[in-house]
Parts: sequence; C-alpha cells; structure tokens
Amino acid sequence: MATGSIPCGIGIPQSFTKSQIDLKLIHDFAARAEALGFDSLWVQEQILGESPLLEPVTLMTYTAALTKKVRIGSSVLLIPIRNPVQLAKSLATLDQLSGGRLIAGVAIGGPHVPEKVFGVAGGKRSRRFIEALEVMKALWTQPKANFKGEYWQLENVSMEPKPLQKPHPPLWFGARTEIGLKRAARHGDGWMGAGSTSNADFVEHVRLIRSALEESRRDPANFPISKRVYLAIDDNRGRAEQRLREWFQMRYRNAEMGSQVSIWGGKAECTDKLRELVRAGAQHLLLNPVFDEMEQAEILARDVMPHLAA
Repeated sequence: MATGSIPCGIGIPQSFTKSQIDLKLIHDFAARAEALGFDSLWVQEQILGESPLLEPVTLMTYTAALTKKVRIGSSVLLIPIRNPVQLAKSLATLDQLSGGRLIAGVAIGGPHVPEKVFGVAGGKRSRRFIEALEVMKALWTQPKANFKGEYWQLENVSMEPKPLQKPHPPLWFGARTEIGLKRAARHGDGWMGAGSTSNADFVEHVRLIRSALEESRRDPANFPISKRVYLAIDDNRGRAEQRLREWFQMRYRNAEMGSQVSIWGGKAECTDKLRELVRAGAQHLLLNPVFDEMEQAEILARDVMPHLAA
C-alpha cells in the first residue's frame, strides 16, 4: 500500500455457491492478501440459512494460523444470540493465538434473527446486548469478575488467559439506526458501516456518529470509522453488476440489493466511488469482492488502494 493511503481490509472467502467448501482458496487467499498489504481480514456471521457460510470465530482462528501480521476481524458477531461467557473465552483464546490481532466487530441484530432457535427468550434486545458486552469486558479485565445484571450475574468468576490486547480487543459496532449509532458512540471502540447500506446512507450515518461522539464526549481521533463495501472491478459494467446481483440473490435472497449498495465498474470508476467514502469520513475500508476473489484482491491492491489517500 502506498504511503499515506487509507488502510484497507478485505473479506475472506466465506460463502460458497455449493456445499463443498473451497479450503484451498481460503488458505491461498489469506496468505496472498497479507502479502499484498491488506491491513485486515474479515468474516461475517450467519449461523442459520440455506447459503453455506462458515462459522466466523472458527474461521477467524483458522485464518490467524495462516497469517502472521494482518489483523483478523468480525463484521459482525450477533451478541444477543450468543452466550457471552463462552464467547469471551473463545475471543480471548483467538486473541492469544493470533498474537493480539483480533478486532471484535459486534452488533445487536434485529427482529429477523430467530432468537428462540438459540434458546433466547426475546425482548429487551438492547439491554441484553449491552449486558452481554459488560459480562465479556468483566471477564477480560477483572482478575475475578463480578457483575450483577438482569440476565447475567458473576461473582468472583475467574477466566484465564485474558486477551493479549489490553484492556481487551477493540469492539467495533455495526449499527445503522440513530439509536444504534448513539449506542456505538457510548459503548464501542469503533464503528463499521454495513455493506448493505449505500454511499449516501454512509454519509448520513457518519454525521450521526460524529454527533453522538460529541454528545458522549468521546475523542473521534480514537474512534475508527470504517465501511464494508461490496464491489467488483470489471470494465464490463453490465457483467459486473449481473454477477453481483447473482451473489446477492444467493447470499441474501435479494438481487436488487446488489445494485443498490455495491460499487462496480472499471478501476478508475471504483476508485472514485471509494474516494467518496473517504471524503465522507471513512478512515478504513473493508473491501469485499464476492467472486474471483484472488484476481479482485490483486487488482485492488495494485490499481485501487494506492490511490485512496488518507
């Protein structure tokens, strides 16, 4: 990456059109992305669904073993459907095994998540979300964790080893509503705009998150702002859009979303659209090609990223 360029991560191949997982692609992609200068490798979470998608914490741990320096991130883990004690242990272990390279992206989820399938009673999702994060932080930072909440209670509970990063791995929130962005400003260590939102949405969300940071008296210099971007570099714009739509239909059962939120076209066009996000306030970009991942990573690193001035 050119000096002065904005740091860029890239999505790990995680979703496959067939049930057979391409393990060689994951292996080769992780090593090559690190060599190309991407600063981080990212996964998503979708536990249930028809589209084959690997479990994120397991995949992050596998990827950490394949790499040496690149950071490993989740975008995002749905905290209300997970046991925070078990998740705290898994993420602390991952942070240790990776040498302190974890970025824990987290989110509250929404009514579309079938919480009852996970043994969650439902209701009061915001309270459960914040309480679960407090449980995790207590286990990560206190020699003997103590916490009294409505859903979780800890009394002199020990968990070792702690994460390697202190006080704990950074928690980057995923949020798109005004109340969610305010929550991120109060409780998070950074924010990442969703890939399912447009450039115009991102501009408005940045305005709201900056206002919320000011209200919470948080230093924006210590609060990274990022954006996941689904994209396809191809001089044949029609072909690029069609392939994006096919992937969005497979992954989200919504082809139209691909046209609404993605960036596609030639190198110059995609670079200009990514620059718009940087001008809007992105300090980091998660670039997410969804087909021909190795080839797209090469093009992005060689022809796009050096022209994204910080």
